[in-house]
Amino acid sequence: MKVIGFVLLGSGLMISGCSQFADRHIEYQHETPVSFPVITALGAAPISLQQGSNETQRMLLAMRASKLEAYRELAERVYGQRIDSQNTVSAMVAKNDVLEASVQGLIRGARVVKSYAVDDTYVTELELNFAEVYATLQHTQPKQSIRSVRYLW
Repeated sequence: MKVIGFVLLGSGLMISGCSQFADRHIEYQHETPVSFPVITALGAAPISLQQGSNETQRMLLAMRASKLEAYRELAERVYGQRIDSQNTVSAMVAKNDVLEASVQGLIRGARVVKSYAVDDTYVTELELNFAEVYATLQHTQPKQSIRSVRYLW
């Protein structure tokens, strides 16, 4: 019984002895990247093929479709594109080939540079300036590194 008491007392002293390292002062400094890229994307949609009842409605739908296509292209450039493929071969003959591509991501801070119609196509140009993205993220998730650590005894 005495041995158990000494073990508990000794482990308690070891734990309390290590707790002095928990008291410390850490100074952080902000890190700013050296350069910020600007990425552009182009989206296009045919006006006459839209499912609208009149020309104005088809134009508005083409505007929306071209903007979504430009955002998809931006997401593809920022996050990459996922390719899934499935091939079936039987007796050395290709029976079934399936190829799927998908993009998933969140784009913040993009702006429409130009939006215009050319013949029967509506075009939207987007721009993603990473300097603006960085400034936005600094307000919500500041990027910091440790400048110094000082232990308080």
